[in-house]
Amino acid sequence: MRKDASFSDLQMISRSPSGKGAGVGWFGEKEISQCLVFWTRLGWIVPLAVTLAREAPAAPSQPPQKSAPQSISAELKADRVIVRIEGTLFTEYLFTAENKYPYFFPVNGPRTGRSVTVRNTEPYPHHSSLFFGCDRVNGGNYWQEGLERGRIVAKEIKLTRDAGSTITFQQDCRWERPGADAPFDDHREISISAPSPDLRYIDFAITLKARTKVRIEKNNHSLFSARVAPEISVKEGGSLANARGDLNEHGTFGKASPWADYRGRREGEIEGLAIFCHPENRWFPPPWFTRDYGFMSPTPMFWLENGVLEFEPGESLHLRYRVIVHAGSPALAAIDEQFRAWSKK
Repeated sequence: MRKDASFSDLQMISRSPSGKGAGVGWFGEKEISQCLVFWTRLGWIVPLAVTLAREAPAAPSQPPQKSAPQSISAELKADRVIVRIEGTLFTEYLFTAENKYPYFFPVNGPRTGRSVTVRNTEPYPHHSSLFFGCDRVNGGNYWQEGLERGRIVAKEIKLTRDAGSTITFQQDCRWERPGADAPFDDHREISISAPSPDLRYIDFAITLKARTKVRIEKNNHSLFSARVAPEISVKEGGSLANARGDLNEHGTFGKASPWADYRGRREGEIEGLAIFCHPENRWFPPPWFTRDYGFMSPTPMFWLENGVLEFEPGESLHLRYRVIVHAGSPALAAIDEQFRAWSKK
């Protein structure tokens, strides 16, 4: 009702749907006059009430509710570490005798419970989910099929925290090839946490130490890498973005960036995986080797100056990464905020 309603307006209200006077006897001029007085007064009562409401002290606001960290447990077996979140399998870190190198699989999404990564999948079935390796190291291949070409062998593993809001373990490996000197020993420190139901972190730190003089030639098979599930790939409708906002293989290949994020929709849910590179890493921010079929790797090896990287015996290389497995559709700005918080640690 308008606060400036007229007498004739009210008369119109009192009519029946037929348009004829519908009981002026029960809604006569006296009643209409009283209604006009009421609406006239209401004309200033309502604005006054709004003003008082605006000036009244606001009720104390409740702080936003934060999701509690999820409970995690880890179980060490002879050839793997099994990690569960709230009792449900999240990932396994595998180092079987048949493995080319240790790797994580599955890496299950927070909502679907299906792995956001794949292994033994065309094209390039040698990509094993989430892994670290390198080709063309003193003539050996610690990346592709064929254990005789080179292999990263697990030597010792220690579970340092098996339950709580975070689990941690350490592993020592040796890079071996029949008939050749081992080029590297490596030491890995891994921690896994889940700060909320839709978020999981895998922190992966590795130190390579040269056992002899090492020469790595330019190649596109190197260092920390992820092969995402086909339905998350750009080729099947997913998306790939870096910290600059560049998109997909065309926009991200060879571009320097502190992080990259792959995501896609399946079973009605959006899930994805991002890789962060720590600012203390050599070559930071690294160029990325990316493919629309679902591969991404922050590596300088394809763009080496003079096409070669060399190590003297005893020389070390330390690298730190964080993997974020997420559900929903976090804005890229939110991913970047998480990177900046982690990068200060």
